[in-house]
Amino acid sequence: MRLFLTIAATWGGLGYFPVASGTVGTLGAIPLYLALSRLSLPLYLVTVVAFTLLACRVSGDAETIFGEKDSGKIVIDEVAGFLVTMTGVAQAFPEPRQAVPALIAGFLFFRLFDIVKPPPARFFDQKLKNGYGVVLDDIAAGVYACAATHLVLRLL
Repeated sequence: MRLFLTIAATWGGLGYFPVASGTVGTLGAIPLYLALSRLSLPLYLVTVVAFTLLACRVSGDAETIFGEKDSGKIVIDEVAGFLVTMTGVAQAFPEPRQAVPALIAGFLFFRLFDIVKPPPARFFDQKLKNGYGVVLDDIAAGVYACAATHLVLRLL
């Protein structure tokens, strides 16, 4: 179980990247998003909620394994946040020519909001010291990034 938790928390080892592991973890989320993007929106949402709950559990257990609170090695939270960012994007912009700009916009907006941590992301990051705190700040960033991504893609 410890091996599974470590692999999941580090998203296959990407969390061990020596620089910008959160950014690398977000890049690692793209293949999962592409696989899930073919789902209907309701099924996508159910899958993201289930994945987020799994990420909370894995992150909390990984903090114990690594002996650190919100360890930089834990990047499954970035994966969950990116999946939230991309909610509805495939359905709203189904043409293949829109896929690359949508991925780039979603990626950039998610990284921006994950770094800036506007409210309530900062609250979750600072006040919840468990697996939920590790993940919920990324979910909050993902909500902001999702709105920004949809707005920019509609304007373009």
